[in-house]
Amino acid sequence: MSQIFSARSAQTGGVVRRSVADVERKIGRDALELEVRRRGFHLLEAGGQFIIICTRADLRVLV
Repeated sequence: MSQIFSARSAQTGGVVRRSVADVERKIGRDALELEVRRRGFHLLEAGGQFIIICTRADLRVLV
């Protein structure tokens, strides 16, 4: 968990992506979701990847 959120992009409001399989094996989906919610970030899942948008700003899906 600390590896995900210590990434430079996580600390500067960027985007972090990790494979779903890797997250489920190492920390678990529920633990990741809880931490993302705690931080007020946004979590997406697409193409076998978790995409974490590391900002509390509103998110708008365009397409």
